[in-house]
Amino acid sequence: MPSTFSWVDFEEKDRQKMLEVIKMFQETDTRDELGIGTIRDTFSEMLFPGTNTIQTRVKYMLFIPWIYLRHEKKKTPSSNIATKVRNDEVSLINALLRSEDTQGVIGGTSGEKLQRMPTSVYWYGLGRWGIRQFNGTMEELHRYMDHYYLAKKNVVKDDDNEPAGGMVRDNWHPGLPSIPKGFPYQASFQLSKEEAEYLLDRIVHKCNNTVMAWLVSSGNMAEADYIWEHPDYGSFPEQLRIQVFHARNFSVAINGAALLYNLMLAEKSNNESRKDEYKEKLAEWAINMNNINLADWDRNEFWDIVESAGRIPALTKQFVNSWLDRACGKEVRDGAAENEEARMLIALRERRLKRNRARLENQRALELWSGAAGTSMLSYRWEIARVMISDIILGLQEGLNA
Repeated sequence: MPSTFSWVDFEEKDRQKMLEVIKMFQETDTRDELGIGTIRDTFSEMLFPGTNTIQTRVKYMLFIPWIYLRHEKKKTPSSNIATKVRNDEVSLINALLRSEDTQGVIGGTSGEKLQRMPTSVYWYGLGRWGIRQFNGTMEELHRYMDHYYLAKKNVVKDDDNEPAGGMVRDNWHPGLPSIPKGFPYQASFQLSKEEAEYLLDRIVHKCNNTVMAWLVSSGNMAEADYIWEHPDYGSFPEQLRIQVFHARNFSVAINGAALLYNLMLAEKSNNESRKDEYKEKLAEWAINMNNINLADWDRNEFWDIVESAGRIPALTKQFVNSWLDRACGKEVRDGAAENEEARMLIALRERRLKRNRARLENQRALELWSGAAGTSMLSYRWEIARVMISDIILGLQEGLNA
């Protein structure tokens, strides 16, 4: 189902300054019109675990547990903790907006009216990185807190005042850096050296053998539009290089299907300028495909990698294979705009996915087309991962001692 981002709010000046964040909210990047999101997300999690396209800065991985630890210390009851946590998040928004670096403040304009706070945006990532040890949802944690306080109070201790048994598991990783003075009324995105080292440790230990862990460990902040364009790509460990290779091939190849789909929508809506645009983009796509030469692409290895990390629906795999059979062949690749078999494949895929809401068959649905639906190449969350990696590396290199 297509994602919407109406609740994510950034200062306009921040959007202009921070290209990495801008890209995550553009329809052309976030829409999954042809139902290949399971493959996209599998590669995204494989390469950059714990991230998602609506995160912004890495320090939220510390802000959120600090907020909860504040209320654990106060023994805020289950009945009040959701409200108290939200109030602290509003205070955090205001504090970050007063700081020198306001790029990526979630809720920078909406403030207390923000519908979805950073807690939910980062909740999964906190667990994936091993920072959150409570294995459940936010709501489950809130309900659990009264029991947690009671259990901690009743832990039996031995003669040395150490837990003798039935030790209560902490909700948050015990190695978390100390809560800074004045938090959450004073805060910034800059990481201290201690904070950066802690996040590096969590990534390396919980996300080992991933591109994200390798980049953070190597201290490389090189700029690149896509991870396969990274200047050190050739130096990646072999396993990671192979993953990125297949991720690139899929991103480039499946982009042709998205472009053809939009061309068909432009034709259906009699939009001449869009028709010319997508014909031109398909011609550029063909050149790109020729440049990377997928004739010998080992698709069995591709599927082995994808399916080892996630379950891909059978119809999705069937559609992707059918498209790749055509896209990797010169006749269809160089003439995708006119190829009837490719067009029939796209139309059938949309009909199966959307049924009576298919834009190629439903005039009302067609009228809602903005002119660009899912047309950018898949980047697998690289935009946000690049920002988070840079934040950590800068903290390691330039952070102030906490």
